[in-house]
Amino acid sequence: MNQQEYAHRKSTVKLRVTQGNGLPFAGQTVKVNQTNHEFFFGCGGFDAVELAGGKADGTPLSPEEAAAVQDRLDKIFSISNYATLPFYLGRYEPEEGKPDEKRTVAAAKWFADRNITTKGHPLCWHTACAPWLMEYSNKEILKKVIARIERDVGAFKGLIDKWDVINEVVIMPIFDKYDNAITRICKELGRVSLVREVFDAAYRANSNAALVLNDFNTSIDYEILVDGCLQAGIPINVIGIQSHQHQGYWGREKLEEVLDRFSHFGLPLHFTENTLISGDLMPPHIEDLNDWKVGEWPSTPEGEERQAREITEMYEILFAHPAVGAITTWNGIDGRWLNAPAGLMRKDNSLKPAYHALKGKIKGEWQTQAEFRTDANGEFSLEGFRGTYEVSAKDMRAVFVLDGKNEHVNLVMIKASPPATVPPHGHAKE
Repeated sequence: MNQQEYAHRKSTVKLRVTQGNGLPFAGQTVKVNQTNHEFFFGCGGFDAVELAGGKADGTPLSPEEAAAVQDRLDKIFSISNYATLPFYLGRYEPEEGKPDEKRTVAAAKWFADRNITTKGHPLCWHTACAPWLMEYSNKEILKKVIARIERDVGAFKGLIDKWDVINEVVIMPIFDKYDNAITRICKELGRVSLVREVFDAAYRANSNAALVLNDFNTSIDYEILVDGCLQAGIPINVIGIQSHQHQGYWGREKLEEVLDRFSHFGLPLHFTENTLISGDLMPPHIEDLNDWKVGEWPSTPEGEERQAREITEMYEILFAHPAVGAITTWNGIDGRWLNAPAGLMRKDNSLKPAYHALKGKIKGEWQTQAEFRTDANGEFSLEGFRGTYEVSAKDMRAVFVLDGKNEHVNLVMIKASPPATVPPHGHAKE
């Protein structure tokens, strides 16, 4: 794609660099390196729960297990700056009153130490819901759902400030695979009323959080739901779009059509759950992806090359669209959800062509690195992709954020600190 298509991702700034004594850092060669993106390039980060917090039974991972998980996460999050963490009620609180808070806090801190933003997923969903919730009346179910949201959003405030508040609402009141507490209350309240209840609860707990409405349904039904929610004044900050493409890549035409329809709401669009298959595709007659049960679903050389081509085009299209603020590859490794070969890595942690293709974009074409010579006033001008930057010269450094809000930025160069024991974002070993 032409670089001009990404002009909206960039800003220009004049930097004035001074020394600690206030004198200009004049006539010096400085290196400018982008260390993080404003755009969120995401991946599922579920593995960090066990790595940082141990297994659900309280035992730690074995050294071999920990090394494999560490290697996997280091690889994925050397090219990603955004991680989704699990808050499915049936998994997070399998026994009422005993949430998995300690391990999840440890996982969120593990990412925070690496300058990786985290999102909680989801706060309310009819699938993976806790069976104990069904013991109560609809009135009590709603109260407990609201209390759970207020508890968890409040507990993680400042650590997790992005949330998929409610998931797959379009199908929620007509879901008929099995009885569950959330479908019960959605039938009674209606979609918009339930969305209002859960979003208001999340907003009360953290008014600065980015609150996402998330769905796999990209039909007009989802548009109607979004419109109804916004008309009702519900504090939705982001429209989430799932793109599980187990039956084949959507392609440019469908992607652009979806972008055109949902961008008119004027809210950021996050592609929250993206999967592209590197093996045989799921048969087209399968209506619910969860109905495709296979013992093995191998990745193939031909499929891996196809996956790399498709993921490259998809990321190019989404990154070029001004409404899109995030893309999350759902599985870092093959064999996770539905056993699908949808990862950027194979089951042995080896890197697939899709990984290398995305790395070439995120850490290459879409990342700014340059050298400049400061003038007599210690000034130079920079045009770059928005995000966090480091300016360095010899043993001196300064950090700034390029976000388009300031035309001029003053930087004071200070002695660089010794290297951190935790690799900063973008520098994990491969």
